[in-house]
Amino acid sequence: MTELSSNAMTASSVSREQRNASRDHRGSWIPTPGMIATRIMELRRRRGLMAALIAVNIGIPTIFLAIRLIAHVVAPKSYGPAGGYDIFTNLVAGVMYVFGFIVAATLGCTAGSVDLSEGMFRHLVITGRSRVALYFARIPAGLAIIVPMVAVGFTIVCAVCVFAAPAKLSYQGVTVPSGLSATGFQSWAVHHPKEAVCGLPYRSRNGIPCFMDQKGKVVVPPGSSGFKHVSPATLKADAIKVAKQNYTAYTHIFLYPSNLLMVKAGLWIELEAIIGFIVGLGLASLIGQRTVSVVLMIVLEIVLTPIFSRAPIQHLINFQRGLVGLATAHLEPGGLPMAFGGGGGPGGGVSIVPETTTVAVCVIVAWLVGWTALGAWRMATRDT
Repeated sequence: MTELSSNAMTASSVSREQRNASRDHRGSWIPTPGMIATRIMELRRRRGLMAALIAVNIGIPTIFLAIRLIAHVVAPKSYGPAGGYDIFTNLVAGVMYVFGFIVAATLGCTAGSVDLSEGMFRHLVITGRSRVALYFARIPAGLAIIVPMVAVGFTIVCAVCVFAAPAKLSYQGVTVPSGLSATGFQSWAVHHPKEAVCGLPYRSRNGIPCFMDQKGKVVVPPGSSGFKHVSPATLKADAIKVAKQNYTAYTHIFLYPSNLLMVKAGLWIELEAIIGFIVGLGLASLIGQRTVSVVLMIVLEIVLTPIFSRAPIQHLINFQRGLVGLATAHLEPGGLPMAFGGGGGPGGGVSIVPETTTVAVCVIVAWLVGWTALGAWRMATRDT
């Protein structure tokens, strides 16, 4: 009887342990909210890294715009408004795109190698947590830091470029109202035909030798008949032709970027930051070192991508199309100039290696999935 009772207790104990083990999700590859929160805290404690992220994503654009605002208030005739279309496009494509990628990659390289560099990897493995889960926890943790920072910096740029944009502008020596539609631009030309014909680039001027002086007035050289032999109807028709020829160039500098362009540009630079972080995370996990990984990511963005994106090489065309920087360049919103580090859309004025949008999307997905798989695999197989 005693033996039967003992066996029953043993079976009950084993059954209880099995149930407890089934409730313990330490072996799951899915990270828990607590694991993600811990990774966020570990990254936020690195004050130098956080300061660099804030300085590049928020500080540089804010300081630049603040200086322009002050300069315009102090000397409005010497310094133009702080906002506008040109300021927006140059900041997005020239600063936030390139340097946002670099600091996001630095964050990813830090997250992928910090446990090894600080000797904490062994202690994490001893906890019994899945190594894959430990790796995957770094992805939402890092994105929770970099994505809001990019969003804050971009919001500041959009706000200043919209609310501090010029109310009027001097285009080709002619004072033109800003923010006009194509119809509005033609209507302005009809009401100011002489300024339009003499001041704006025009392929045919009916033989009228006129130009605009520094004060914005129409000047006809001495001895010229000027507009005496030009009928009002002909002058009006010429003004409309001038407006049609110049509207595309005019739209690049009018009032402020459209809401659609700002939304597309914001999503574009967020995508670039996400790519930089995830690729940097996988590379650092694979190599096990932060410094080397950061250097390689900078070389990829600043050196390799611009070189291989500009001109197709016959025997390397597939390799070129496989670069994530080139793929991201083909997703750049129209209206932005060519980005320094490999970005650039069709309207950038500089040709890049041709690639379809479908291929570009597939390349980006392949880089994200591939480097995530490599990083997770290396963490799962690394010796403690």
